[in-house]
Amino acid sequence: MTATLSSPVRIGRAAVGALGMLAVATGALESVVTPTLPLLQRELDMSPAEGALLSIMLLVTGALVTPVAGKFGDRYGGKRVLIRLMAVVSAGGLVSALAPNLPVLLLGQVLQGAMVGALPLSFILVRDHLPAGESKVAIGVVSGLFVGGGMAGTLSAGPVAEGLSRHWMFALPTIAVIAATMLVNRLMPHDPPRRSDDAGIDWPGLVLLSGTLVTLMLVLALAPDLGSQPLVLGALIVILAAFAAGWTAVERRAASPMVDLRMLARPAVWKSCVLTFVICVGTSVAVYLVPQLFAVSADAYGFGAGATEIGFFLLPGAVAASLAGPISGIGARRFGSRAVVTAGILIMAVALTGLAAVHTEIWHLVIGKVMISLANGLCVTAMVTSTATSVDQGDTGIATSLVLVTRVLGYAVGVQLGGALLTAGTPSGSDVPAESAFVTGFVIAGAVTALSLLVARTMSKGVKE
Repeated sequence: MTATLSSPVRIGRAAVGALGMLAVATGALESVVTPTLPLLQRELDMSPAEGALLSIMLLVTGALVTPVAGKFGDRYGGKRVLIRLMAVVSAGGLVSALAPNLPVLLLGQVLQGAMVGALPLSFILVRDHLPAGESKVAIGVVSGLFVGGGMAGTLSAGPVAEGLSRHWMFALPTIAVIAATMLVNRLMPHDPPRRSDDAGIDWPGLVLLSGTLVTLMLVLALAPDLGSQPLVLGALIVILAAFAAGWTAVERRAASPMVDLRMLARPAVWKSCVLTFVICVGTSVAVYLVPQLFAVSADAYGFGAGATEIGFFLLPGAVAASLAGPISGIGARRFGSRAVVTAGILIMAVALTGLAAVHTEIWHLVIGKVMISLANGLCVTAMVTSTATSVDQGDTGIATSLVLVTRVLGYAVGVQLGGALLTAGTPSGSDVPAESAFVTGFVIAGAVTALSLLVARTMSKGVKE
């Protein structure tokens, strides 16, 4: 049996605020590994390869969990699935905080990866309990706070790990996740399931999708090191193609597919996925290159900044990222998602091109990073909002999950591209990349971002999408 037996209970600001607090806490917990990876490598005696594995573990599991969480949320109710997912995340955070060695820390990161599925579940709850116009703003607020939480985690992880210990940099945001989950459980009304369970779960599709995403993430993470081993790289690509082909065939025949490929074929969904991927590639190239440029020795062409200074320089970007979500939600409500996305793409393309041309002063990088963070938040939030409100209410979770998965993949591609450019641009016997490597990275990211206008201009321009 399905069907809602009564009208959904309208939620107030307190319930939306609880979802926002959870977004901040999960965003902070998600981001603590990247800025402290050198410290973790020293304390846990990790090799560079093991450090790379640790850095992508949460992304891999997040990419797996997100579409599953969205599907289950549409089927069983967003709150029910969200609370259980956060229990897994909290357990993962505690395991990471107490981890004495790398294998235990990897286990903690696997469990923490479930947090990425929290966003589509939050969107389900917002759409269930708010009118269409207000839900756009609320989705923007939650998305923006998740981004802001990620930046807060990036800025605070280093000082906490150095001032207290690496254990506390996991423990503090985990405590915040537990507290926010309890608030959501108390303030958010239950949303009844909307779909029948008679068709069961598409386990073959889930397994093949997991294999596809894991293999894809491994190819992205290992490709720079496998350039000298073309047979290994070729084998991984063949495995990836086999998983993808098998998954597509299974999903087309499944009675209740994990990912309805007909939904992915909808213009509103596939355009959002393409735009999200391209824009996140451009963003993550800058996210990787700007801190590296800050850290380059002042005797060369950089600024010789330490971890604390870099965190301070990135703070304005964190503020811009946290404000972008609400601004995007309001803009999408008033002007339509296409206008917001187009504005964001133009801002980002100008910022990336500007950084390629001018990066000789600290304020050049600070302003550029602010513009990029703002533009990314505007674009991704508008596309998630557009997708969430353009599909049937029962498909909100899985549709937004597709967009969020492409966000993860775009980020991974951009970081790998930035790293490969700096590696290729480092002269033999030197630890400092050539300045031209940074310029090339910013130019490529700007050009790719600008090309996404070709897709953005085909989006529906109505305010209510």
